Amino acid sequence: MIQTALREIRRGTAEIIDEARIETLLKNYFEKGENYTVKAGFDPTAPDLHLGHTVLLQKLAIFQKFGAHIQFLIGDFTAQIGDPTGKSETRKKLLPAQVLENAQSYKEQVFKILDPEKTTVVFNSEWINPLGAAGMLELTTTYNVARMLERDDFDKRYKAGISISISEFLYPLLQGYDSVHLKSDIEIGGTDQKFNLLMGRHLQRVYEIGKEQAVLMMPILEGLDGVQKMSKSLGNYIGVVEAPNDMYGKVLSISDTLMWRYYELLSAKSLDEIAELKAGVENGTLHPKKVKEALALEITARFHSAEAAEGAHKEFERVHAQSEIPSEMEEFTLQGPIWIAKALVDCALSPSTSQARREIKQGSVKIDQNKLSDEQFQLETGEYILQVGKRKFARLKVIS
Repeated sequence: MIQTALREIRRGTAEIIDEARIETLLKNYFEKGENYTVKAGFDPTAPDLHLGHTVLLQKLAIFQKFGAHIQFLIGDFTAQIGDPTGKSETRKKLLPAQVLENAQSYKEQVFKILDPEKTTVVFNSEWINPLGAAGMLELTTTYNVARMLERDDFDKRYKAGISISISEFLYPLLQGYDSVHLKSDIEIGGTDQKFNLLMGRHLQRVYEIGKEQAVLMMPILEGLDGVQKMSKSLGNYIGVVEAPNDMYGKVLSISDTLMWRYYELLSAKSLDEIAELKAGVENGTLHPKKVKEALALEITARFHSAEAAEGAHKEFERVHAQSEIPSEMEEFTLQGPIWIAKALVDCALSPSTSQARREIKQGSVKIDQNKLSDEQFQLETGEYILQVGKRKFARLKVIS
Protein backbone atom coordinates (compact mmCIF):
# COMPACT_ATOMS: atom_id res chain seq x y z
CA MET A 1 0.00 0.00 0.00
CA ILE A 2 2.86 2.39 0.80
CA GLN A 3 4.38 1.87 -2.66
CA THR A 4 0.99 2.44 -4.29
CA ALA A 5 0.63 5.71 -2.38
CA LEU A 6 4.17 6.79 -3.29
CA ARG A 7 3.48 6.06 -6.95
CA GLU A 8 0.45 8.35 -6.93
CA ILE A 9 2.31 11.01 -4.95
CA ARG A 10 5.23 10.94 -7.41
CA ARG A 11 2.83 11.24 -10.33
CA GLY A 12 3.60 14.28 -12.46
CA THR A 13 6.07 15.74 -9.96
CA ALA A 14 9.08 17.72 -11.13
CA GLU A 15 11.21 17.15 -8.02
CA ILE A 16 10.89 15.72 -4.50
CA ILE A 17 13.34 16.64 -1.74
CA ASP A 18 13.54 14.15 1.14
CA GLU A 19 11.27 11.45 -0.26
CA ALA A 20 12.46 9.20 2.57
CA ARG A 21 10.60 11.46 5.02
CA ILE A 22 7.40 11.17 2.95
CA GLU A 23 7.76 7.39 2.97
CA THR A 24 8.19 7.42 6.77
CA LEU A 25 5.06 9.56 7.17
CA LEU A 26 3.10 7.14 4.98
CA LYS A 27 4.44 4.16 6.93
CA ASN A 28 3.34 5.74 10.22
CA TYR A 29 -0.11 6.40 8.75
CA PHE A 30 -0.69 2.90 7.41
CA GLU A 31 0.83 1.09 10.39
CA LYS A 32 -0.08 3.38 13.31
CA GLY A 33 -2.90 5.56 11.98
CA GLU A 34 -0.83 8.71 12.49
CA ASN A 35 -1.83 11.63 10.29
CA TYR A 36 0.60 14.25 9.00
CA THR A 37 0.35 17.77 7.57
CA VAL A 38 0.88 19.04 4.04
CA LYS A 39 1.11 22.78 3.48
CA ALA A 40 0.42 24.71 0.30
CA GLY A 41 0.35 28.49 0.16
CA PHE A 42 -1.66 30.69 -2.17
CA ASP A 43 -1.39 34.46 -2.35
CA PRO A 44 -4.88 35.80 -3.17
CA THR A 45 -3.66 38.27 -5.80
CA ALA A 46 -6.64 37.65 -8.11
CA PRO A 47 -10.24 36.66 -7.37
CA ASP A 48 -10.37 33.49 -9.44
CA LEU A 49 -8.28 30.41 -10.05
CA HIS A 50 -7.54 28.62 -13.32
CA LEU A 51 -6.66 24.98 -13.96
CA GLY A 52 -2.95 25.78 -13.62
CA HIS A 53 -3.56 26.53 -9.94
CA THR A 54 -5.48 23.30 -9.49
CA VAL A 55 -2.43 21.17 -10.30
CA LEU A 56 -1.36 21.72 -6.68
CA LEU A 57 -4.91 21.16 -5.44
CA GLN A 58 -5.07 17.80 -7.21
CA LYS A 59 -1.84 16.74 -5.53
CA LEU A 60 -3.20 17.85 -2.15
CA ALA A 61 -6.29 15.72 -2.78
CA ILE A 62 -4.02 12.73 -3.44
CA PHE A 63 -2.26 13.32 -0.11
CA GLN A 64 -5.66 13.46 1.61
CA LYS A 65 -6.36 9.94 0.32
CA PHE A 66 -3.24 8.75 2.12
CA GLY A 67 -3.58 10.25 5.58
CA ALA A 68 -2.68 13.91 5.14
CA HIS A 69 -4.39 16.88 6.74
CA ILE A 70 -4.00 19.86 4.43
CA GLN A 71 -2.86 23.26 5.66
CA PHE A 72 -4.36 25.49 2.97
CA LEU A 73 -2.50 28.71 3.63
CA ILE A 74 -3.86 31.97 2.28
CA GLY A 75 -1.06 34.51 2.30
CA ASP A 76 -3.13 37.53 3.22
CA PHE A 77 -0.08 39.19 4.80
CA THR A 78 2.49 38.20 2.17
CA ALA A 79 0.12 39.09 -0.69
CA GLN A 80 0.48 42.70 0.40
CA ILE A 81 4.23 42.41 -0.33
CA GLY A 82 3.81 40.41 -3.54
CA ASP A 83 5.77 37.28 -4.41
CA PRO A 84 8.88 38.40 -6.33
CA THR A 85 9.35 34.95 -7.92
CA GLY A 86 10.00 35.35 -11.63
CA LYS A 87 9.30 39.08 -11.54
CA SER A 88 11.57 41.63 -13.21
CA GLU A 89 10.34 44.49 -11.07
CA THR A 90 8.84 45.19 -7.66
CA ARG A 91 5.15 44.28 -7.56
CA LYS A 92 2.51 46.78 -6.54
CA LYS A 93 1.05 46.27 -3.08
CA LEU A 94 -2.50 44.99 -2.83
CA LEU A 95 -4.93 46.74 -0.55
CA PRO A 96 -6.11 44.68 2.46
CA ALA A 97 -9.73 44.83 1.24
CA GLN A 98 -8.71 43.36 -2.14
CA VAL A 99 -6.79 40.58 -0.44
CA LEU A 100 -9.73 39.60 1.80
CA GLU A 101 -12.20 39.64 -1.11
CA ASN A 102 -9.92 37.43 -3.21
CA ALA A 103 -9.24 35.11 -0.26
CA GLN A 104 -12.97 34.49 0.22
CA SER A 105 -13.26 33.63 -3.47
CA TYR A 106 -10.39 31.12 -3.14
CA LYS A 107 -12.06 29.40 -0.18
CA GLU A 108 -15.24 28.91 -2.21
CA GLN A 109 -13.34 27.40 -5.14
CA VAL A 110 -10.82 25.02 -3.52
CA PHE A 111 -13.41 22.76 -1.89
CA LYS A 112 -14.54 21.65 -5.32
CA ILE A 113 -11.37 19.51 -5.14
CA LEU A 114 -10.32 19.22 -1.50
CA ASP A 115 -12.15 17.42 1.31
CA PRO A 116 -13.11 20.18 3.79
CA GLU A 117 -13.05 17.65 6.66
CA LYS A 118 -9.34 17.08 6.02
CA THR A 119 -8.43 20.71 5.35
CA THR A 120 -7.66 23.68 7.58
CA VAL A 121 -7.72 27.11 5.94
CA VAL A 122 -5.23 29.43 7.64
CA PHE A 123 -4.23 33.05 7.08
CA ASN A 124 -0.60 33.94 7.71
CA SER A 125 -1.45 37.39 9.09
CA GLU A 126 -2.56 35.48 12.23
CA TRP A 127 1.05 34.79 13.24
CA ILE A 128 3.04 37.33 11.21
CA ASN A 129 1.24 40.39 12.61
CA PRO A 130 2.05 39.39 16.24
CA LEU A 131 5.75 38.97 15.34
CA GLY A 132 6.20 42.71 15.70
CA ALA A 133 9.41 44.62 15.00
CA ALA A 134 11.54 42.47 17.31
CA GLY A 135 10.37 39.19 15.81
CA MET A 136 10.76 40.47 12.26
CA LEU A 137 14.28 41.68 13.04
CA GLU A 138 15.16 38.29 14.48
CA LEU A 139 13.82 36.63 11.33
CA THR A 140 16.10 38.74 9.11
CA THR A 141 19.17 37.45 11.00
CA THR A 142 18.50 33.88 9.84
CA TYR A 143 19.69 34.51 6.26
CA ASN A 144 22.27 36.79 4.68
CA VAL A 145 22.12 39.10 1.66
CA ALA A 146 24.77 37.20 -0.30
CA ARG A 147 22.74 33.97 -0.08
CA MET A 148 19.54 35.84 -0.98
CA LEU A 149 21.19 37.24 -4.10
CA GLU A 150 22.00 33.70 -5.23
CA ARG A 151 18.32 33.38 -6.09
CA ASP A 152 18.07 33.52 -9.88
CA ASP A 153 15.55 36.34 -10.31
CA PHE A 154 17.23 38.52 -7.66
CA ASP A 155 20.63 37.86 -9.24
CA LYS A 156 19.42 38.95 -12.69
CA ARG A 157 17.79 42.11 -11.37
CA TYR A 158 20.83 43.00 -9.26
CA LYS A 159 23.23 42.60 -12.20
CA ALA A 160 20.90 44.60 -14.46
CA GLY A 161 20.69 47.42 -11.90
CA ILE A 162 16.92 46.89 -11.45
CA SER A 163 15.51 47.86 -8.08
CA ILE A 164 14.92 45.17 -5.44
CA SER A 165 13.05 46.33 -2.36
CA ILE A 166 13.97 45.06 1.11
CA SER A 167 10.38 43.82 1.47
CA GLU A 168 11.01 41.38 -1.41
CA PHE A 169 13.86 39.84 0.59
CA LEU A 170 11.36 39.38 3.40
CA TYR A 171 8.93 37.39 1.24
CA PRO A 172 10.83 34.05 1.18
CA LEU A 173 11.67 34.47 4.88
CA LEU A 174 8.00 34.95 5.75
CA GLN A 175 6.95 31.98 3.59
CA GLY A 176 9.55 29.88 5.38
CA TYR A 177 8.36 31.16 8.75
CA ASP A 178 4.85 29.94 7.88
CA SER A 179 6.32 26.41 7.94
CA VAL A 180 7.88 27.09 11.33
CA HIS A 181 4.60 28.24 12.85
CA LEU A 182 2.54 25.46 11.25
CA LYS A 183 5.19 22.77 11.91
CA SER A 184 4.45 21.42 8.43
CA ASP A 185 5.63 17.91 7.53
CA ILE A 186 5.53 18.49 3.77
CA GLU A 187 5.19 21.60 1.62
CA ILE A 188 4.25 21.56 -2.03
CA GLY A 189 4.56 24.26 -4.68
CA GLY A 190 5.52 24.95 -8.27
CA THR A 191 9.03 24.52 -9.62
CA ASP A 192 9.39 28.30 -9.63
CA GLN A 193 8.99 28.24 -5.82
CA LYS A 194 12.02 26.08 -5.02
CA PHE A 195 13.97 28.80 -3.22
CA ASN A 196 10.99 29.68 -1.02
CA LEU A 197 10.13 26.04 -0.31
CA LEU A 198 13.69 25.26 0.80
CA MET A 199 13.58 28.32 3.03
CA GLY A 200 10.93 26.47 5.06
CA ARG A 201 13.34 23.58 5.68
CA HIS A 202 16.11 26.02 6.59
CA LEU A 203 14.01 27.97 9.09
CA GLN A 204 12.58 24.83 10.68
CA ARG A 205 16.20 23.89 11.46
CA VAL A 206 17.06 27.39 12.71
CA TYR A 207 14.03 27.57 15.00
CA GLU A 208 14.62 23.96 16.16
CA ILE A 209 11.04 22.76 15.84
CA GLY A 210 12.18 19.12 15.72
CA LYS A 211 11.47 18.39 12.08
CA GLU A 212 12.38 19.44 8.53
CA GLN A 213 9.62 19.46 5.98
CA ALA A 214 9.91 17.40 2.82
CA VAL A 215 9.41 19.42 -0.36
CA LEU A 216 7.44 18.37 -3.42
CA MET A 217 7.45 20.51 -6.56
CA MET A 218 4.94 20.33 -9.38
CA PRO A 219 5.57 21.51 -12.94
CA ILE A 220 3.87 24.57 -14.37
CA LEU A 221 0.86 23.57 -16.47
CA GLU A 222 0.95 24.60 -20.10
CA GLY A 223 -1.97 26.65 -21.37
CA LEU A 224 -4.29 25.88 -24.27
CA ASP A 225 -1.51 26.66 -26.76
CA GLY A 226 0.63 23.87 -25.30
CA VAL A 227 3.66 26.17 -25.19
CA GLN A 228 3.45 28.92 -22.58
CA LYS A 229 2.32 28.46 -18.99
CA MET A 230 -1.40 28.80 -18.35
CA SER A 231 -2.04 32.46 -17.65
CA LYS A 232 -5.03 34.76 -17.69
CA SER A 233 -2.91 37.57 -19.10
CA LEU A 234 -1.87 35.34 -22.03
CA GLY A 235 -5.47 34.33 -22.71
CA ASN A 236 -4.58 30.61 -22.79
CA TYR A 237 -6.32 29.63 -19.56
CA ILE A 238 -9.36 27.68 -18.38
CA GLY A 239 -10.90 29.41 -15.37
CA VAL A 240 -12.34 27.40 -12.49
CA VAL A 241 -15.46 29.60 -12.49
CA GLU A 242 -15.96 29.64 -16.26
CA ALA A 243 -19.35 28.62 -17.62
CA PRO A 244 -19.71 24.87 -18.27
CA ASN A 245 -19.97 25.31 -22.05
CA ASP A 246 -16.78 27.40 -22.17
CA MET A 247 -14.87 25.04 -19.89
CA TYR A 248 -15.90 21.96 -21.84
CA GLY A 249 -15.10 23.55 -25.20
CA LYS A 250 -11.70 24.79 -24.08
CA VAL A 251 -10.64 21.35 -22.84
CA LEU A 252 -11.67 19.85 -26.19
CA SER A 253 -9.57 22.48 -27.99
CA ILE A 254 -6.23 21.22 -26.61
CA SER A 255 -4.01 19.04 -28.78
CA ASP A 256 -4.04 15.25 -28.57
CA THR A 257 -0.49 15.39 -27.20
CA LEU A 258 -1.29 17.97 -24.51
CA MET A 259 -4.32 15.90 -23.51
CA TRP A 260 -2.08 13.35 -21.77
CA ARG A 261 -0.33 16.08 -19.82
CA TYR A 262 -3.72 17.31 -18.59
CA TYR A 263 -4.75 13.76 -17.69
CA GLU A 264 -1.59 13.29 -15.64
CA LEU A 265 -1.81 16.58 -13.76
CA LEU A 266 -5.56 17.24 -13.56
CA SER A 267 -7.51 14.00 -13.78
CA ALA A 268 -8.62 12.01 -10.76
CA LYS A 269 -8.16 8.80 -12.74
CA SER A 270 -5.40 6.50 -11.52
CA LEU A 271 -2.14 6.04 -13.42
CA ASP A 272 -3.26 2.56 -14.43
CA GLU A 273 -6.54 3.89 -15.83
CA ILE A 274 -4.70 6.56 -17.81
CA ALA A 275 -2.22 4.01 -19.13
CA GLU A 276 -5.15 1.89 -20.31
CA LEU A 277 -6.66 4.86 -22.16
CA LYS A 278 -3.32 5.68 -23.76
CA ALA A 279 -2.85 2.08 -24.89
CA GLY A 280 -6.32 2.14 -26.41
CA VAL A 281 -5.51 5.24 -28.45
CA GLU A 282 -2.17 3.80 -29.56
CA ASN A 283 -3.66 0.47 -30.71
CA GLY A 284 -6.61 2.13 -32.40
CA THR A 285 -9.39 0.76 -30.17
CA LEU A 286 -10.11 4.24 -28.76
CA HIS A 287 -10.42 7.48 -30.74
CA PRO A 288 -8.46 10.42 -29.23
CA LYS A 289 -11.57 12.63 -29.46
CA LYS A 290 -13.56 10.24 -27.24
CA VAL A 291 -10.76 10.18 -24.66
CA LYS A 292 -10.57 13.97 -24.73
CA GLU A 293 -14.35 14.21 -24.33
CA ALA A 294 -14.06 12.06 -21.20
CA LEU A 295 -11.48 14.47 -19.79
CA ALA A 296 -13.65 17.50 -20.66
CA LEU A 297 -16.64 15.86 -18.97
CA GLU A 298 -14.61 15.02 -15.85
CA ILE A 299 -13.18 18.51 -15.42
CA THR A 300 -16.48 20.29 -16.17
CA ALA A 301 -18.37 18.02 -13.76
CA ARG A 302 -15.80 18.67 -11.01
CA PHE A 303 -16.35 22.42 -11.04
CA HIS A 304 -20.06 22.40 -11.92
CA SER A 305 -22.02 19.12 -11.96
CA ALA A 306 -22.43 15.96 -14.00
CA GLU A 307 -25.66 17.38 -15.43
CA ALA A 308 -23.97 20.64 -16.45
CA ALA A 309 -21.11 18.72 -18.04
CA GLU A 310 -23.48 16.54 -20.06
CA GLY A 311 -25.40 19.65 -21.10
CA ALA A 312 -22.16 21.26 -22.26
CA HIS A 313 -21.32 18.12 -24.23
CA LYS A 314 -24.70 18.15 -26.00
CA GLU A 315 -24.47 21.88 -26.71
CA PHE A 316 -20.96 21.48 -28.12
CA GLU A 317 -22.16 18.71 -30.44
CA ARG A 318 -25.14 20.76 -31.53
CA VAL A 319 -23.08 23.87 -32.27
CA HIS A 320 -19.94 22.35 -33.73
CA ALA A 321 -20.94 19.02 -35.19
CA GLN A 322 -24.03 20.56 -36.83
CA SER A 323 -22.54 24.04 -37.41
CA GLU A 324 -25.34 25.76 -35.51
CA ILE A 325 -25.12 28.81 -33.31
CA PRO A 326 -25.49 28.39 -29.51
CA SER A 327 -28.94 28.61 -27.96
CA GLU A 328 -27.60 31.10 -25.40
CA MET A 329 -24.91 33.75 -25.69
CA GLU A 330 -23.89 37.10 -24.19
CA GLU A 331 -25.83 40.08 -25.55
CA PHE A 332 -24.32 43.53 -26.07
CA THR A 333 -25.54 46.92 -27.23
CA LEU A 334 -23.07 49.37 -28.79
CA GLN A 335 -23.25 52.76 -30.46
CA GLY A 336 -22.73 52.63 -34.21
CA PRO A 337 -21.32 52.69 -36.71
CA ILE A 338 -18.53 50.73 -35.05
CA TRP A 339 -15.29 49.20 -36.34
CA ILE A 340 -15.51 45.42 -36.25
CA ALA A 341 -12.21 45.03 -34.36
CA LYS A 342 -13.44 47.34 -31.61
CA ALA A 343 -16.79 45.55 -31.51
CA LEU A 344 -15.04 42.22 -30.99
CA VAL A 345 -13.11 43.69 -28.04
CA ASP A 346 -16.19 45.37 -26.54
CA CYS A 347 -18.09 42.07 -26.81
CA ALA A 348 -15.25 40.26 -25.00
CA LEU A 349 -14.48 38.08 -28.03
CA SER A 350 -10.93 39.38 -28.49
CA PRO A 351 -8.46 40.79 -25.93
CA SER A 352 -7.33 43.68 -28.18
CA THR A 353 -8.03 45.26 -31.56
CA SER A 354 -4.66 44.06 -32.87
CA GLN A 355 -5.58 40.48 -31.94
CA ALA A 356 -9.01 40.95 -33.51
CA ARG A 357 -7.39 42.07 -36.78
CA ARG A 358 -5.13 39.02 -36.74
CA GLU A 359 -8.15 36.76 -36.22
CA ILE A 360 -9.93 38.40 -39.17
CA LYS A 361 -6.88 37.85 -41.38
CA GLN A 362 -6.77 34.21 -40.27
CA GLY A 363 -10.41 33.74 -41.26
CA SER A 364 -11.54 33.10 -37.69
CA VAL A 365 -14.22 35.82 -37.56
CA LYS A 366 -17.79 35.40 -38.78
CA ILE A 367 -20.76 37.75 -38.83
CA ASP A 368 -24.10 35.94 -39.01
CA GLN A 369 -22.15 32.76 -39.89
CA ASN A 370 -20.47 34.44 -42.88
CA LYS A 371 -16.69 34.61 -42.80
CA LEU A 372 -15.27 38.15 -42.67
CA SER A 373 -12.10 39.15 -44.52
CA ASP A 374 -12.24 42.97 -44.32
CA GLU A 375 -10.46 44.02 -41.12
CA GLN A 376 -11.72 47.61 -41.56
CA PHE A 377 -15.37 46.57 -41.77
CA GLN A 378 -17.86 48.91 -40.07
CA LEU A 379 -21.01 47.59 -38.41
CA GLU A 380 -24.04 49.80 -39.10
CA THR A 381 -27.31 49.90 -37.14
CA GLY A 382 -28.81 46.42 -36.77
CA GLU A 383 -28.47 43.10 -34.94
CA TYR A 384 -25.61 40.65 -35.54
CA ILE A 385 -24.25 37.31 -34.36
CA LEU A 386 -20.49 37.70 -33.95
CA GLN A 387 -18.25 34.64 -33.82
CA VAL A 388 -14.51 34.17 -33.24
CA GLY A 389 -13.17 30.68 -33.81
CA LYS A 390 -15.40 27.72 -32.96
CA ARG A 391 -16.36 28.60 -29.39
CA LYS A 392 -16.79 32.36 -28.97
CA PHE A 393 -20.17 33.91 -29.80
CA ALA A 394 -21.94 37.15 -28.95
CA ARG A 395 -25.22 38.74 -29.97
CA LEU A 396 -24.67 42.42 -30.79
CA LYS A 397 -27.24 45.17 -31.25
CA VAL A 398 -25.81 48.31 -32.89
CA ILE A 399 -27.82 51.47 -32.28
CA SER A 400 -27.41 54.92 -33.80
